[in-house]
Amino acid sequence: MPGSYVRPESQRPRLADVVSGAPIPVVDLSSPDRAAVVRAIGDACRSHGFFQVLNHGIDAGLIAAVMGVGREFFRLPAEEKAKLYSDDPAKKIRLSTSFNVRKETVHNWRDYLRLHCHPLDQFVPDWPSNPPDFKETISSYCKEVRELGFRLYAAISESLGLEASYMKDTLGDQEQHMAVNFYPRCPEPELTYGLPAHTDPNALTILLMDQDVAGLQVLHGGKWVAVNPKPGALIVNIGDQLQALSNGQYRSVWHRAVVNSDRERLSVASFLCPCNDVELGPARKLVTEETPAVYRSYTYDEYYKKFWSRNLDQEHCLELFRT
Repeated sequence: MPGSYVRPESQRPRLADVVSGAPIPVVDLSSPDRAAVVRAIGDACRSHGFFQVLNHGIDAGLIAAVMGVGREFFRLPAEEKAKLYSDDPAKKIRLSTSFNVRKETVHNWRDYLRLHCHPLDQFVPDWPSNPPDFKETISSYCKEVRELGFRLYAAISESLGLEASYMKDTLGDQEQHMAVNFYPRCPEPELTYGLPAHTDPNALTILLMDQDVAGLQVLHGGKWVAVNPKPGALIVNIGDQLQALSNGQYRSVWHRAVVNSDRERLSVASFLCPCNDVELGPARKLVTEETPAVYRSYTYDEYYKKFWSRNLDQEHCLELFRT
């Protein structure tokens, strides 16, 4: 195990203490009872900050194809992948490793392909051309996951007592990013992370997980809980911006990725992000004398720059924007 990946003893994952088998909120989007769906999403956002969605409308064949081209990409020869390598967080299309190697003192056992996905016609020409069906497959998935994200925004808005269009309208013509994460087999997984504990700086994250290899863990009730999704489910994470817009009612979930010594693992995270110049902060309707604003107003550009200027596992970035 290279020393640059070994965490100090106090920062190690303590895998033996992780809770397995804990119930994870499930929302069936095919339910004809709209009010029940909205209520279930609101309850999950308030209690856990994440949930899994079933019958989300994205074809199982497309999901399998996305995982397939992701694995094919990371199996390409190193010299071909190296053409895309960059450690510059500002680059919109890049292959990189760990999280932010320019700032880290300890690295993470992860490689990832970062893609900007909206508008597609602007970015797809610069995406990898190998595997040959990479662009078509990932483009199709990006369109579907964006529409799913907007459907979830409507339900989340309604669950807060806001207009269904509130989140989508407030966040502007949102950017969309993707991280195709590859976690190789690790000789000593108890000494390191794929990604350490963090919250997501964006608004909403939709995660496609490897159904056969576990690795995602979330913090709930002060304990780390292993997430093993139901077959066909996608995992939805509330990001920092929805915590701010909800005036702290909903939680941007702390989560981490652990690795194992037996099998490699792949995941595909899709991030919906506010426009850089849009003003963010608690929804006015949620600010009253009894519930004053928890966070000040700011732009996403200001927030994102602050997020990337820090180490991933420092205090919650939103703490820097409290009133």
